[in-house]
Amino acid sequence: MTTAGIIALGNLEARIRGQGGRAMSGLLAVAERAELVELIALRSHVLGCIADAERAAAMAHELVGEAPTDARAFLTRARMSGLFHRFVSALTDLDTAAAFGGDGVELDAERAAIYQALGRYDEAVAIRRRAVDRHADFNGLAALAGVYGDRGEMDQAERWFRAATRSYRETSPFPLAMLELQRGQLWMGHDDLRRARAWCDAAVRRLPAYAPAQGHRAELDAALGETPAAIARLRPLALASDDPDYATQLARILADAGEVEEAQIWRDRAEARYDDLVARHEEAFADHAAEFWLTVGGDRHRALRLARHNLSLRQTPRARALVRRAGGSALG
Repeated sequence: MTTAGIIALGNLEARIRGQGGRAMSGLLAVAERAELVELIALRSHVLGCIADAERAAAMAHELVGEAPTDARAFLTRARMSGLFHRFVSALTDLDTAAAFGGDGVELDAERAAIYQALGRYDEAVAIRRRAVDRHADFNGLAALAGVYGDRGEMDQAERWFRAATRSYRETSPFPLAMLELQRGQLWMGHDDLRRARAWCDAAVRRLPAYAPAQGHRAELDAALGETPAAIARLRPLALASDDPDYATQLARILADAGEVEEAQIWRDRAEARYDDLVARHEEAFADHAAEFWLTVGGDRHRALRLARHNLSLRQTPRARALVRRAGGSALG
């Protein structure tokens, strides 16, 4: 039994406030400051708050500057660089952390995550299998499931997802909700919309404030013909979140429903936000911005440029498919 989502989110906010106050007073050690960075990054993911992710990345960079020989500082910055798809910088920081005596298991796990994001699935699987052979805990099992899912091996992925769920012994709902959403997203990629919705529903029930789960649930509602439900779910997300993906989805669904004027409002809002984000973090937002321009944005040439840039960063099936949809060659 996990903690109720609203209580868990309140506890997360309290921890951030408490540790943030101590950090401002100069009372936190490096490990505690690294933990604060990761707590803020978690809140960013759960609430769909890009500003939090930017804050966490800036804090991680400052931490390296203030503790330039501490492995934990470099590991933390590598994780934040990964969030923004700065994979070369992340791998360099992991090498530096190793040179300063960082924990090999932690560093391998982060390296595997980056390999997976880059589409280097065989290398990622090898690392994840070694980790599970040593110690089959929730994190290791869930990570292995995710790699198999990204490789398209859904039978293997489901086997390890089930094993990960059975192994979970904590009370926090965040890891399980993220696992459930991941399963939903993978089934969406395989066009099994009803199974995908079941897993997104599970994530939403466990953590109602989980913005990505609510967003994907709305996307599935629309795909299954439940347009009013999709719009009702997306409006508060598009209003509250600084992630333009929700405004993009809302604009597309409203346009399909004939609500042209409101659709244009959300389309313009998404365009302005993507322009800002791509100017500052092109690696991280090239793929979603390409999706925007390919759909409600209405600029295939711009979509193709961004899709090609995304493919230059990571050779994944999704990146290649995006280039093809934009009308280019998946060879780059």
